[in-house]
Order: sequence, then C-alpha cells, then structure tokens
Amino acid sequence: MRVIIQRVKSSYVTVGEQTIGKIGRGLNLLVGIADTDTEAELDWMARKCLELRLFGAEEGNDRWQKSVTEIDGELLVVSQFTLYGDCRKGRRPSFDRSAAPEAAKNLYNLFVEKLRDSGLKVETGEFGAMMHVFIDNDGPVTLLVEREAK
Repeated sequence: MRVIIQRVKSSYVTVGEQTIGKIGRGLNLLVGIADTDTEAELDWMARKCLELRLFGAEEGNDRWQKSVTEIDGELLVVSQFTLYGDCRKGRRPSFDRSAAPEAAKNLYNLFVEKLRDSGLKVETGEFGAMMHVFIDNDGPVTLLVEREAK
C-alpha cells in the first residue's frame, strides 16, 4: 500500500462539474492499493496517517508536534492506482502491481471506514472516476508512506 500524504489548508475533488468531497485544514491522502495488500496493511496505514505529527501546536507554528487527530483536522481520501505505475521499461507505465479494480475498491472502502472510525471528518473521491483534485498544500508538506505485505 502506498499513500501520498499532503498537509493541506484545504482540498476538494470534483467529478465533472460537481464537487463530491471537500475539506478544510487536514490531510489529503492519495491511496494506491497493491495486488498483495490485506487488511493488515490497511490497519497499519490508517494508524500511521492518523498519528503522524505533521502540524504545529497552533496554526503558524512550524514545529511538528500534533497529528491530524490532535488538531481535529479533516481527511480527503482519493484512490490513485497510478501510485503503482512502473516506468522503468519502455515509454508506457506498467500497472502490474496494482490491485484488480474490484479488490482495490473493497480495500479502499475498508481503509476509508477505518479512518472514519477516528471520528474525524473524512471525505472521498469517487473510485474509478476521472477526477480533478484541488490541493492547497500547506508548507508544502508531502510524504510518501509505503507498507509492503509480509
């Protein structure tokens, strides 16, 4: 499982002309599911996303002391199978390591449920849709977090 975590002032996602998910201060999560991922990877990743200290004690403080949970932040979770695009050979990415769509959708939805269990506001994109994601990156702070199935 791969997640691009972006600390944001705000973020929203549209499908066509309709906004389907919108958050204020918090984290934008771009989520890639591998063909080997299980619920164990989802559990680990949800805890990591919720507990990483990426925010100052108060707004404007640059010292990272608090997690998104501690600031009562918000989460926008967007599926992104292209995180498993392998560009080492040729001119077209290979997505062999990405989970099949049905399996990925089930795991993605379960991941979202685990994040919602935190009590934070969690918004999503639309799995499999062509989306536009608007990100007001704060910092900018962008991290790649990866968990391989054991």
